[in-house]
Amino acid sequence: MNQLQAMRVFTRVVELSSFNLAARQLGMSAAAVTRSVGMLEAHLNMRLLNRTTRSLSLTETGREYLDGCRTIIEKLDEIESNLVQATRDPRGTLRIAASATSVAAGLGTLLSTYRAEHPRIRFDVTTFDTHVDMVEGGYDVCFCDDRRLVNATFVSRMLTSVRDVVVASPEYLARHGTPNDPVELNEHSLLTVSNGTARSWEFSDVDGSYRVYTGNALASSGSMMVRIAALNHMGITQLPHPLVADDLARGTLLPLLERYEVNGGPRSVSMLYPSRNYLSTKVRSFIDYVVEHYRAPDRTAARLAAA
Repeated sequence: MNQLQAMRVFTRVVELSSFNLAARQLGMSAAAVTRSVGMLEAHLNMRLLNRTTRSLSLTETGREYLDGCRTIIEKLDEIESNLVQATRDPRGTLRIAASATSVAAGLGTLLSTYRAEHPRIRFDVTTFDTHVDMVEGGYDVCFCDDRRLVNATFVSRMLTSVRDVVVASPEYLARHGTPNDPVELNEHSLLTVSNGTARSWEFSDVDGSYRVYTGNALASSGSMMVRIAALNHMGITQLPHPLVADDLARGTLLPLLERYEVNGGPRSVSMLYPSRNYLSTKVRSFIDYVVEHYRAPDRTAARLAAA
């Protein structure tokens, strides 16, 4: 038995509360993961986990052993990370989850410039609009807006901000008229990004707040689907400004209700990553690069102007 590997397997099973999820992330079969934990218990001659068909829980001995495993693994990872950092450039695959907003706000350019400096890095990017699970997906880094922060156990670094805008095509407005206040939206076809639950838009001005329930014409989990529907004159939508900035510049979409603050005003676009003390060289290098990229004053000014 490789005891160190068994300790890693045991620790991951506890972190994910699942043999199957641990097997998927470790690239092992569920049977191999179960066998590894069983061999570790046999080696120690004590039970570490209480198992039922629906749940896992640590025994008192298991909790004590888990603390020791984490200390050993983190220290070993620190040593190996320092050695790699001193002798090799970042290399390997970075698994990234990115909201459509962050992609439109320039993530592709950032990845390109980073890889120009570190050509041994490969990116595996998953985009999302409504939800992502960093644990189950096994992502190294996630870029998302502050309404999609999915796990409080991750470190969050605010990078920039975006605002939502209400837009429609000139053709739609010519046929159906231009709403002058949020209440008039109830008379229009509304297109919304939704994960299947009821969705509303919120507006506010000096006179108060207004809520409009949406999706009477189209609800989609994909923001690009909603944008395309708006470009094809289906109705009025509300999307992050970076997603429609080019459409507004060309005049294929027009801004509406600009005197109102939408959904509480600008929201943060943040970078999330695991809260472990010792990140791999490739992840640490990328995080440092992103932070420095967004810290540059000239880039900050350009982003705020675009938002």
